[in-house]
Amino acid sequence: MKRLLIALLLTAFVGQTAFSQKKIWDETEAEKTERLAWWTDARFGMFIHWGLYAQAARHEWVKKRERISDEAYQKYFEIFNPDLFDPSEWAKKAKAAGMKYAVITSKHHEGFCMFESDYTDYDVMNTPYGQDIIKKWVDAFRAEGLGIGFYYSLIDWHHPEYTIDRVHPQSANTQEEYDELNKDRDMAVYREYLKNQVREILTQYGKIDILWLDFSFPGEFGKGYEDWGSVELIKMVRELQPGIIINDRADLKDYWGGWDFTTPEQFKVEKWPEVDGKKIPWETCQTFSGSWGYYRDEHTWKDKKQLLVLLIESVSKGGNLLLNVGPTARGTFDYRADKALNEMGEWMKYNSPSIYGCTQAPAEFDAPDNTLLTYNPETNQLYIHLLDYPLQNFLLRGYKDKIKYAQFLHDASELNISEPRGHWIKQETGENDINLLLPVNKPNVEIPVIEVFLK
Repeated sequence: MKRLLIALLLTAFVGQTAFSQKKIWDETEAEKTERLAWWTDARFGMFIHWGLYAQAARHEWVKKRERISDEAYQKYFEIFNPDLFDPSEWAKKAKAAGMKYAVITSKHHEGFCMFESDYTDYDVMNTPYGQDIIKKWVDAFRAEGLGIGFYYSLIDWHHPEYTIDRVHPQSANTQEEYDELNKDRDMAVYREYLKNQVREILTQYGKIDILWLDFSFPGEFGKGYEDWGSVELIKMVRELQPGIIINDRADLKDYWGGWDFTTPEQFKVEKWPEVDGKKIPWETCQTFSGSWGYYRDEHTWKDKKQLLVLLIESVSKGGNLLLNVGPTARGTFDYRADKALNEMGEWMKYNSPSIYGCTQAPAEFDAPDNTLLTYNPETNQLYIHLLDYPLQNFLLRGYKDKIKYAQFLHDASELNISEPRGHWIKQETGENDINLLLPVNKPNVEIPVIEVFLK
């Protein structure tokens, strides 16, 4: 029931009429809303970028950035052996951090497959490790009750028939150069390969909850939906996994059923994203540091408060947060990622009711300065996140006829409700303003949360 109520908020905002009438999948708005309900309730997931680039340890785009040839990159394939990989440990860490689902790279742009494939030798089975990483990962994460998601790169820098484009390691400058580079390549052959591999990952591992296809870049020397065969690809995906949730990077924004949610990457949105004036499902994907893959020498790691604000602010605008870990080549999490996960988990242990099942607060509630609001429509409870801790008196404008009780969420301790305090304050406040009396000392919580029971 809770999931349905949350999802119905989206139904009010998202209409098929906002998009083109071209259809890939015959589904009503209500059916789509129900299909996404568990995801909009979960709010918090783990992204995992892992592949051969972990051995270079200097960004997942290292092959492109340094224009590394297939021959030079082959050394990573020949020695890949993550002997410390323990997916059960990963799953437990995700769950302890408060995450409800996870998405892993089955194949990134480098073209290396982390699963056993009948369509290439460039997969994990032909490395020294020699085991299906995706199968082991799915079993472990499913055992912890986490939603299962696959990332699959539309781009492929290894396949011999994939035509060279502007994001390829061998990218050029002119049409004549591209014509020469691609004269013996056939994108139609690659399209069939792509489709066959997506079929593999969606038929070999049971029910899959999320599919991340990445990414389209139409325009000069780029690729769009025709290059990928996106229409037929997504039709196949929907038929194989009718309950699956798909991101929006296959260049099918004009098709009903071509995507389910939008994906702002590495930035915070100003407001709930819209299409034609209607709010749409969304999820921001973010990194602990500045890279998706393991980057040993990178030091731009976000601190605990920054990460928590990312999560809270996403929910406060009706969205999800997919937070990325880039494991090492031996199959472990970077110690800095472990630290961040532990810190977020400690906060979520006490404050997750302000995240799960929550969404943007009704417009009638103004957020006081230096706060973020989330709202649970089933329980009719409002959550006020104190980004900067106030000095005792906390003024809530316009709340008097709406609030019946208030407490700190982390320990369920009551907060006194009173009239606004101080002669000057009383002159400046309205008849519906109230005051919460907070303790002088900030609670031992990075971001304290006030739980408001509404009338």
